[in-house]
Amino acid sequence: MTYSYYPGCTLSTKGKALDACGRSAAAALGVEMRELDEWQCCGAVYPQAEDEIATKLSAVRALNAAKVRGEKLMTLCSACHHVLKRVNDDMRNSEYIRTRANNYLKLDAPYAGETEVVHYLEVLRDDVGFDAVKKAVRNPLKGRKIAAYYGCLLLRPASVLNFDDPENPTILEDLIRALGAEAVVYGQRNECCGGYMAMEKPEFAAKRAEAVLDSAMQEGAEVIVTACPLCMYNLKKHIGDRKVEVKYFTEVLAEALGEGAGA
Repeated sequence: MTYSYYPGCTLSTKGKALDACGRSAAAALGVEMRELDEWQCCGAVYPQAEDEIATKLSAVRALNAAKVRGEKLMTLCSACHHVLKRVNDDMRNSEYIRTRANNYLKLDAPYAGETEVVHYLEVLRDDVGFDAVKKAVRNPLKGRKIAAYYGCLLLRPASVLNFDDPENPTILEDLIRALGAEAVVYGQRNECCGGYMAMEKPEFAAKRAEAVLDSAMQEGAEVIVTACPLCMYNLKKHIGDRKVEVKYFTEVLAEALGEGAGA
């Protein structure tokens, strides 16, 4: 199984663990991640205004590069996945955006949303299969109580992302169970951590992050896993003296497969 891979900016800097563990775990599962030859920042935030074209162009370039290769485009970062998936939907369904983006880029052939964008977790669930992941586990995480934190960007808008049930997602819990750990389900797992307000209203970001952490701990979580670098930053910043760890989901995946630092 081979995929074009869009790492994004943060996975080359602050989010290196998400990237490195994801790559090593993928190799152990027979998944080839072919990084795009040239890529730019996706923009990090999806622009809501329909006539905002320029900030969508880097995403279109990445999508087109995967189209030229004839491969699905895989992402690991929740924000990158969100932007790429929504821009791709624009290119499929909005003639206004599609025409103007193609006029800007002057590609060899117009891009019209042909690429399929998939998150790493979707590859594990839909292409590899969690049963195959379970069989590949070398270091079962028995006795570990791990809580999945989805946040906002993986799940919504559900009509475009089509990732999981936005109100009752299961994909991360199913992965956690495949690794041999106990999946902790808690009320705040698909609520916002406040990360996007960290600069303008830090007190609000702190309140939201603490609500997530406390909700998970009340259900017995020892570890919280996420796919979002911004969520990782905000949760870790406000963890205080709470006896809980925050990790990327790829870190526990790589550990269970015998590929991580803790293996």
